[in-house]
Amino acid sequence: MSAPDVFDPRQYGRGIPYDRYRRLRDHHPIAWQAEPEVLGWPAGPGFWAVTRHEDAVRVLKDSSTYSSYLGATQIRDQDPADLPFIRRMMLNQDPPHHRRLRTLVSRAFTPNRVDRFETVVRERARSLLTRAVAGARAGDGTCDLVTQVTDDYALLNLTDLLGVPDTDRALLLHWTQRVIGYQDPDEAGTPALGPDGRPVNPRSPASLRDMFDYAHTLAAHKRQHPADDVMTSLATDPELTAPELEMFFFLLVVAGNDTVRSAAPGGLHLLAEHPEAYERLRKGEVGFTTAVDELLRRHPPVLTFRRTATQDTDLAGTRITAGDKVVVFHASANHDERVFQDPFALDLSRSPNPHISFGDGPHVCLGAHFARLQLRALYEEACHVLPAGPLRPAAPPRRLVSNFINGLKSLPVRMSDT
Repeated sequence: MSAPDVFDPRQYGRGIPYDRYRRLRDHHPIAWQAEPEVLGWPAGPGFWAVTRHEDAVRVLKDSSTYSSYLGATQIRDQDPADLPFIRRMMLNQDPPHHRRLRTLVSRAFTPNRVDRFETVVRERARSLLTRAVAGARAGDGTCDLVTQVTDDYALLNLTDLLGVPDTDRALLLHWTQRVIGYQDPDEAGTPALGPDGRPVNPRSPASLRDMFDYAHTLAAHKRQHPADDVMTSLATDPELTAPELEMFFFLLVVAGNDTVRSAAPGGLHLLAEHPEAYERLRKGEVGFTTAVDELLRRHPPVLTFRRTATQDTDLAGTRITAGDKVVVFHASANHDERVFQDPFALDLSRSPNPHISFGDGPHVCLGAHFARLQLRALYEEACHVLPAGPLRPAAPPRRLVSNFINGLKSLPVRMSDT
């Protein structure tokens, strides 16, 4: 039995290929994947797809064998000229250098600071949901929870935490769509082409210049007008270099926004598809802490992360050669029957729940605490604000064309009090 393709980003626009993941887990747990030209992006040399939970955790934890630095963390190979620039980002570094940067940003991204945002976050969730319900009742009884709730929710929470002025918030969404949604024409628009006629990498130095210029302008403003926000902490940290400030801003804007922007509608969609689970949550029969993790397990915001083998090695009986790309498939690992009993059941009380939606090892998501806070507040307020009847899909959601981000572009639901 040949290994099915799980690379082509277009299939993710139709749905997560769980059947293909299952075939890989059962028969090809470390599967070689071709990397043909897709959507104008050039072909690559291919990679190993890691689909079982145990193997995924091993790769994520062993940074000495599976490097984030050598080839960065996207499946596509970077232009060799851009690679030194891309490696400056904390996400694309290995210990011990990664540890230094993580310590620096942790000073700004503290749980205490995040917790102070909980009141604002909860009020925002309540306001956005209340407005969506009112609009649905005034219209045909439906609303789009992505365009009317979760996109604004994720973006406004992040800009509050960073300290971005209200007038500049649309810039953050634009940058996120350009960088994260580059495989999807709806998100990125028509890509800019280089002299060779190929699309320009949205993570290249030239493509990010406008974002970096803004970061320095904002940092200068924060030094003159300090506030209790993350950008003030970064801008006034004497150990942080100007290039590091740029890359932290990039990471926080893109990853900080899109983690919740992808996870939140995914969780709401699952609740709409499982009315019994939603009713148990609404009645307080299950706790929101375990519910958040189960919704994250079923709908991880990130689909894949790449590593590069630093040496010849063996992974689950497969010989990996130094320099090979090794890609962890989070949604597959989260549904591995070897770890999760009845993995496609939505069990909001599931415990333990060792999902890898926020990664594992040295690169476990630094903003996981903030993301969980936002998701918990959103789901709690949804149970209070949305009608007491079932939350029902009004049409299939529109999915992001991406083999990286598990995004929803729209989530039409029908609201009912019965």
